[in-house]
Amino acid sequence: MTRVAVLASGSGSNLQAILDHQSALGSSAAARVVLVASDHANAGALSRARSAGITAVALDRTARTTGLAAILAVHRVELVVLAGYLRLVPADVVTHYRGRILNVHPALLPAFGGPGMFGHHVHEAVIASGTSLTGPTVHFVDERYDEGPVIAQTAVPVRSGDTPDALAQRVLEAEHALYPRVVEAVAAGLIRLDENNRVWYAPGVDLRSLDAPIDPRL
Repeated sequence: MTRVAVLASGSGSNLQAILDHQSALGSSAAARVVLVASDHANAGALSRARSAGITAVALDRTARTTGLAAILAVHRVELVVLAGYLRLVPADVVTHYRGRILNVHPALLPAFGGPGMFGHHVHEAVIASGTSLTGPTVHFVDERYDEGPVIAQTAVPVRSGDTPDALAQRVLEAEHALYPRVVEAVAAGLIRLDENNRVWYAPGVDLRSLDAPIDPRL
């Protein structure tokens, strides 16, 4: 079973979706969250982890920068999952976990990504642009914000009269459906980053849209 660390800055709703999905899969799950870490000591994600009996670590400045690689190593982490983590991941961690570090972004990358594009900033920009579609993107993490290879996306319509709050809620619901399945697929080796920095999918596995067939193992 693949040992997973989840890094989160906020309430941890995506963490909860991942935990619920793993619980539903039971003994067949390929992934297991063994560590949750946050840059905020009072983050809801840490409370969720403690309630689930998972090690919860509050990261101070040193721990989230020069110390993060050592923390992950101590817990024998094999896959790093960013779930609303609003800090830049140190380069040594990105390098060590290349192809084994994931992020979810609340827009259809490459649109509305990059520095400063997080949370409501994204949804405000989407509405202001007049685009008709948005939705979450799950991607492998590299050294540049929101530019790693895209694994999966789900389209969410932008409705007439949408507010950032209303749109954010619908996108978050799509994240909760998509992200746990991608985490499971990567943990199971059904999706990986190949030697040419391209996303490889096992035959029959396609999570680029929730409308596509989903492998029953996920």
